[in-house]
Amino acid sequence: MVHFLYRLITVALLVLGPGAALGQSSEPANVAILLDVDGAIGPATSEYIRDGLEEARRRQAKLIVLRLNTPGGLDASMREIIGEILKSPIPVISYVSPSGARAASAGTYIVYASHLAAMAPSTHLGAATPVQLGGGSGWRTDDKKDDDKKDGDKKGASSPTNAGEAKAINDAVAYIRGLAELRGRNVSWAEKAVREAATLTASEAQSQRVVEIVAKDLPDLLSQAEGRTVTINDQQVRLHTGGLSTTAIEPDWRNRILATITNPNIAYILLLIGLYGLLFEFISPGAVFPGVIGGIALLVGLYALNLLPISYAGAGLLLLGMAMMIAEAFLPSFGVLGIGGVISFAVGSLFLFRGDVPGFHLSWPVVATATIASAGFLVIALAAVWRAHQREVTTGEAVLLRSAGQVLWWADGKGEVLVMGERWAAKSESEFTRGDRVRVLERQNLKLLVEPDPDAPPKS
Repeated sequence: MVHFLYRLITVALLVLGPGAALGQSSEPANVAILLDVDGAIGPATSEYIRDGLEEARRRQAKLIVLRLNTPGGLDASMREIIGEILKSPIPVISYVSPSGARAASAGTYIVYASHLAAMAPSTHLGAATPVQLGGGSGWRTDDKKDDDKKDGDKKGASSPTNAGEAKAINDAVAYIRGLAELRGRNVSWAEKAVREAATLTASEAQSQRVVEIVAKDLPDLLSQAEGRTVTINDQQVRLHTGGLSTTAIEPDWRNRILATITNPNIAYILLLIGLYGLLFEFISPGAVFPGVIGGIALLVGLYALNLLPISYAGAGLLLLGMAMMIAEAFLPSFGVLGIGGVISFAVGSLFLFRGDVPGFHLSWPVVATATIASAGFLVIALAAVWRAHQREVTTGEAVLLRSAGQVLWWADGKGEVLVMGERWAAKSESEFTRGDRVRVLERQNLKLLVEPDPDAPPKS
């Protein structure tokens, strides 16, 4: 009986095993990968999408859905995301969702780059004008009518006011036009979105061939995508999305940490902790803890700042302000350096990040708290300096000259006295006996000129 069971199991493994193994290894997973982008597009976003696309390839997924709700973000991160989408062997659908969401600025470029574009009702996209270095929009409005304008051109269209802005605008226009031509979408509106910051609702975007689908939810999206043809690596691919199960991929711990430290408020706080930690270690050598924490925080903060759109003028003002406040503690200037340092610190903090980049700016409460804390540090330092200035001198010749002492021995106008615990040779026009109280009038090299102490009690 045992031999029979053994043979039966062996035959079953030989028959079913290879077939089962082939079925698992050769058939792609009947799954759609869902990636969520909710917020400003930054370094953490591009890494999350890159990892998500790689995971989709590893799982042999049939479709990737990129659900977008973003005000825009960093140009470098946007281009990294678009590069990953363009080289993806798996179809990518950008889906602006849920209702009320938007794909503004950088989000519009990502929608144009996707193999298929979709929006939920009551969503919008557009306003893809690139921001400029140096703060401010730098745009002028041309109110002059032009009878030769083409249909659809709007009165009051914005135009660049200098060569730098013109270069940025033309580069962005060429980029989004290239994406529109690649995906067969509305090229003229893409240019309007950049030059005029034009926007469209979901229904308008569909009617103007900016997106292909308006879907109320994911099942509706997969249903409408069924049978559509997209181009992947110059090849036409028909989508088979019916019956696909959706698997969401969440950011891993590393991506969450990157998203945290690249938050401008967190990066700013880390920078301050680092600088003040090293300062306290410098003031009190050997404390170790402030130096260790400060060094780690400073390195992490600098790494984050390297990934963010900072203003070098703002960073310079911030560092100058801290240097002036530190100098006030060591070189008292009756508050001049300190007040200037607080002002420079506050202004530098406000201009540290380019406020025209959506989602990447410092919040006022954080700046106010940091400025008040720095001003508090300055007040404490100035108070310590003032107390030291008001305190009577307790060492040096100035103290010696008004000190009282006691005669140890005396003969013929000279002798030895004990002053402030030290034995001194002394001379005087007065005569003393052992134990008499004297007061120092003058120091002549290593000899003291003394006189009778007027505050000494009378001899009995």
